[in-house]
Amino acid sequence: MNHDAFIVPPGSKISLPKNYDPAYKTQFHEKTDAATKLQADVIKLANYQNILYAQNTYALLIIFQAMDAAGKDSTIKHVMSGVNPQGCQVYSFKEPSAEELDHDYLWRSMKALPERGRIGIFNRSYYEEVLVARVHPEILQKQQLPQIPNGNRIWKQRFEEINNFEKYLVNNGVIVLKFFLNISKSEQKKRFFERIESPDKHWKFSASDVKERAFWDDYMNAYEEVFNNTSTEWAPWYIVPADRKWFTRLVVADIICTKLQELNLKYPTLLEEHKQQLLQAKQILEQEN
Repeated sequence: MNHDAFIVPPGSKISLPKNYDPAYKTQFHEKTDAATKLQADVIKLANYQNILYAQNTYALLIIFQAMDAAGKDSTIKHVMSGVNPQGCQVYSFKEPSAEELDHDYLWRSMKALPERGRIGIFNRSYYEEVLVARVHPEILQKQQLPQIPNGNRIWKQRFEEINNFEKYLVNNGVIVLKFFLNISKSEQKKRFFERIESPDKHWKFSASDVKERAFWDDYMNAYEEVFNNTSTEWAPWYIVPADRKWFTRLVVADIICTKLQELNLKYPTLLEEHKQQLLQAKQILEQEN
């Protein structure tokens, strides 16, 4: 699959409605067309995870950002269905706690970074600090900053800090993959109705979801600023069509597998001493009655 249709070229200026179609589905026309490939990628990902864990050189950080009801949870569930839970952690970042507010805005994310050999998934992330905080600037007052720069200076400052942070991670072996699940406003409305009308989905619905929908245009503007300022060569953004959940999962799985393949992962080479231990163990087992 060609990923050029999804990536935000570093240094470019993009427009969400003009450049990225939430209903795009490339050569796949039906859900059944994609099912076989998705299953194959799930198996591939499980294999790559085993080698990633054994090699213990790299870590993989996967970030999901999206408007409500775009399918972050279901994408994580389906794409990561084959991985070993021991080597994968999912963190969902909600409203900061009192302890978190007493630290810098990246602190709680730093605590949750994956160890070498593991996969870490952020369901929302530190990017909330240049999205929700931008749409609702009163949030900044709660963070007790020594000073808040005027106008757009604070956002430019945070973009620079985030870029530097991600560059630091990549330099130290943490591969950063960033996905924005691009749902249309009409599809979000449809999914909200499903949550309201289906008893098994009531638990997913929050009145705040509808309130935030009123800020749709503000969020789209904030997201465009994020993509235009933080899609870098070392950590580019992928804008994934989200109006069809089956296609969203397919694209995310393919990009993750491709990135892991590019790492040229290999199982560790055994030392001669370890080879001798294996040989001795085999001989002992073979001599048992």
